[in-house]
Amino acid sequence: MSDYFQQPITLQHNPITGFPDDTASSGPTVISTATLETAAAWFDLSLDETRRRFRTNLEIGGVPPFWEDRLFSDTGSPVEFSIGAVTLLGINPCQRCVVPTRDTLTGAVTAAFVKRFNQERQATMPPFVARSRFNHFYRLAVNTRLAPTEAGKVIRVGDRVFFPS
Repeated sequence: MSDYFQQPITLQHNPITGFPDDTASSGPTVISTATLETAAAWFDLSLDETRRRFRTNLEIGGVPPFWEDRLFSDTGSPVEFSIGAVTLLGINPCQRCVVPTRDTLTGAVTAAFVKRFNQERQATMPPFVARSRFNHFYRLAVNTRLAPTEAGKVIRVGDRVFFPS
């Protein structure tokens, strides 16, 4: 790679913790399919393109848009939920970076993406959402944490989601 890019390149691997964007919430990010479909409609994107742009780890089907916003609290206290046999702690709404603003095949920037996203997100925010957790509205999906007791457990496609009320 160094030869190709004509500069020194190193690859790093951390099999224990990886390199999470949010080191305080290094579990998988969670989003609903309906939320992705809603965001796709805001920009006339396909669902697959929207998935590639937001790169969320776990996608939950069969729930309404922004269902995942129930997985964080207004106080910052973790919200416990389970997927199959794995217990996760919802921590906070995921702050997005520059990646969702770009076409995943060409790299072209979608004009005014962040501004429009902020407007749409704020306008469609369900009444149950802990708005105090949004210092801006360029947030989508939920960051989580796993307890050490969950190490080695597996989440599978089709596992049920259990959420206290």
